[in-house]
Amino acid sequence: MALPLSSDAQRLKEIIDFDKRVYFFILVFLFLLIRYFTDVLIIDAIPDSERLKAEGSFTFFYIFNALNYIWTPIALLWKFTVIAFLFWFGAFMLGYKVSYRELWQFALVAEVVFLFPELIRLLLYIDPSAGVTYQEIEEFRALSLLSLLGAENVAQQYRYALATINVFEILYGILWMYGFHMISRRSLGASAIVVIVSYFIPLVIWLAWYIMAYR
Repeated sequence: MALPLSSDAQRLKEIIDFDKRVYFFILVFLFLLIRYFTDVLIIDAIPDSERLKAEGSFTFFYIFNALNYIWTPIALLWKFTVIAFLFWFGAFMLGYKVSYRELWQFALVAEVVFLFPELIRLLLYIDPSAGVTYQEIEEFRALSLLSLLGAENVAQQYRYALATINVFEILYGILWMYGFHMISRRSLGASAIVVIVSYFIPLVIWLAWYIMAYR
């Protein structure tokens, strides 16, 4: 049975009561800005990068990055669509009827969590030392199992999975718990179950498949 809007849900609703279209463009801009400066650091970390730049050796690197910048807003929109569907379907399986539109909008809002690991990586390597390598900057994932163990100590097939298991995924799940609580007016306990069924279980399945399919 749906409950009246709680004080926490009401507070969250007031906080995210803004123009989502403007927010989306700001979010994309921040992702692109952070990634641009991170890419500059990655290039600078390559030994003899100045000579390689002069010779035009980074042409493909620049083309790939340009395509990545173009793809970023499309990838985000696709992610919001998939995440919203997972929550809509998970809620449906558990007997809850919720608005897909509201789930999609909340997926847009919740994505701000993943700006922080990108920003931490940028700040950490903003002045890379001579010993830092291209691979080290590219593979660093803040507050993840990969960063705890050290990428050099982990086989390649497990690096993506261990990088994905991080504090920010947990924060994302907690934020979604409150978001679903606000949207559905279900209890926090029921909302936590929806988050586990709709997000964390599919995430574990995806990571397990990735590890098994890795070649």
